[in-house]
Amino acid sequence: MRAIILSAGYGTRLWPLTEDRTKPAIPILGKPLVGYVAEYLAAYGFDEIVVNLHHRPESVRNALGDGSRFGVKLHYVEEPQILGTSGALDNTREFFDRDTFLVVNGKIITDIDLNAALETHRQMNALATLVLLPNTRRERFSVVETEDGRITRFAGMPDPAAGGPVPLMFTGIHIMEPRIFDYVPRALFSDSVTHVYPQAMANGEVIAAHVTNGKWRELSTLKRYLEISIEMLKETGQSHVTGTGCDISPSASVTDSILWDDVRIGPGARVSRCVLADDVTIPADDVVENSIVVRRELVEGKKRPEKALPGDFRGENFVVPL
Repeated sequence: MRAIILSAGYGTRLWPLTEDRTKPAIPILGKPLVGYVAEYLAAYGFDEIVVNLHHRPESVRNALGDGSRFGVKLHYVEEPQILGTSGALDNTREFFDRDTFLVVNGKIITDIDLNAALETHRQMNALATLVLLPNTRRERFSVVETEDGRITRFAGMPDPAAGGPVPLMFTGIHIMEPRIFDYVPRALFSDSVTHVYPQAMANGEVIAAHVTNGKWRELSTLKRYLEISIEMLKETGQSHVTGTGCDISPSASVTDSILWDDVRIGPGARVSRCVLADDVTIPADDVVENSIVVRRELVEGKKRPEKALPGDFRGENFVVPL
């Protein structure tokens, strides 16, 4: 079975962590985010996987290799210009023009039952099936409206103060038939939710809704990345996780934190609820809390992306408080 992992985005809300890598290549407890997605797909028999690339493509190639350690065979396809979620399909349509295939966002960690979603797709005889979850906390994920198992409309953001039924949100997991390409424009930027699905629904096609439950974590902002990493740390009973080549002084305190590679923490330093990226040094007796820290030279002289949080230079580090 074949699938595509969408990995071409810039990840501007995760800047500065995405200055030197793309979002799916960011490590989560020592494993690249996109590695979790590859393992998830492998567990359901998806063994031929396309990964689309644009921003910092080498970071995903380095993170995944040929895919064998995650149980899959990978095919990389680079987009010189970013094409959007369905534009990425057009760019790889020769992989998917024969059988049912899966599209999944490269920024999620989940245990949602794909077999159940595939069964819904078959029962509904759908052109495409979107996997949905109840948005019980009314977070900022677009509302998906349904009727009789079919998607009827993609709406705006939920009102956190509203009562009534719990809105549904899209998980970034779609199941599609090759006929979807009848609605995907050639060689253009296009988005499945904005451009392709509304056109297909207007033409009478079945776009099915598979409403499910299960663990689903989406890591698109610095705050979500830190909170989800800490949540996963607590599940393993750890107070922090380190990459390779880290050096933590015995008199330093490190709690609820994620250290990437070659991080050094000096004597008496205190680090709490932080992400310390590659090659960061925390000086002796320094205190860093609730922050994302990268080395100064990584971002100095570069423009902060529009959606990125502001930060400050502190010595040899650039610190983004959360």
